Order: sequence, then C-alpha cells, then structure tokens
Amino acid sequence: MSRIGQTPISLPQKVEVKLSGSKVNVKGPKGSLSFDVPSKIKVLVESSEIKVEREDEEKEAKCLHGLCRSLIFNMVKGVSEGFSRDLDINGVGYRAEAKGRELHLALGYSHPVVFNLPEGINAVVDAKKTRITLDGIDKQLLGNTAAKIRSFRPPEPYRGKGIKYAEEVIKRKEGKSAGK
Repeated sequence: MSRIGQTPISLPQKVEVKLSGSKVNVKGPKGSLSFDVPSKIKVLVESSEIKVEREDEEKEAKCLHGLCRSLIFNMVKGVSEGFSRDLDINGVGYRAEAKGRELHLALGYSHPVVFNLPEGINAVVDAKKTRITLDGIDKQLLGNTAAKIRSFRPPEPYRGKGIKYAEEVIKRKEGKSAGK
C-alpha cells in the first residue's frame, strides 16, 4: 500500500490541470509542464484536487503509484511557486559570473569553464561571486543542472575547495602529520 500515492494533491487557485489521454498538463502562473502517465496508473481531477490511483495490485503498479503522485505534485508546486538550488564556491580565485544564458566559472583550471544553461533554468550570482542561485519550475531539470555545475570541481576533503551545495557539509580530513 502506497501511503504517498493515496494522498490527494490539492490545487492552488491559479493552477489548472488538463488530462488528454495518458498525458497530464499542468499550467500555472510560472509556466506549464506535462507528464505521460504509465498505463497502469489512473489520474482523476476533481474540483480542487488530484487523485492518483492504480488499476491493479501488481508490483509494477504499486511501484509507479507513489512515483507518479510525487511527479505530479512537483509539477503543481513548480508552476505555482517554483524551485531553487544554491551552490557555494570555495577556493582562492574561484568565482562565477552569469552572462545571459551562460555561466562563466573560474575554478583553478588554465581556462574558464563556460556552461550553457538549459531552457527554463535561470542563474543569479551574488555580489561576492561565490554563490550561484539556480531557479526554475522543473525540479528534475534543476537538480540535474546543479549536479552538472557541481561536477566541474567537486569539493575536496582537505581544504574544502570546490563547488558544493549550500546545505552540504564537507567532512574534513586531517593532512599528513609533520614528523613522527
């Protein structure tokens, strides 16, 4: 029994949901998203809430039940409020700069790293050029973009240099001991 899948999704005022066959379209003030529902899952739209049900009790249907509900919930939240992710840059000379749809990163390499932002994702760099704030309506695309930017220079455990998520805690290691 999926506890997440059985919970109905309440719709905010300015969000509208349309079903066309096995496709769910969610439209809100920040944009619109769509999702193809698997054949074993049924989506019902009532006055101000969405219910996700499974057609049978097979293992695959049980697995997809909570997943589909979570994906639809994230779409509703994304088009009404949006999502954001913060990345911190640590290191001497490490900095970021947003130029239009590109993010220019100086990460200690011999060349600057230029990252083209995907459609739907916006980046804002603070005044110190050490914090990047990514925001968008698609939670999955936002997470993938943040992970890609972090992969250019992941944080290292000795000095803590690199790009890390704002809430991430780097477990620091002790270096070599001087003389025994």
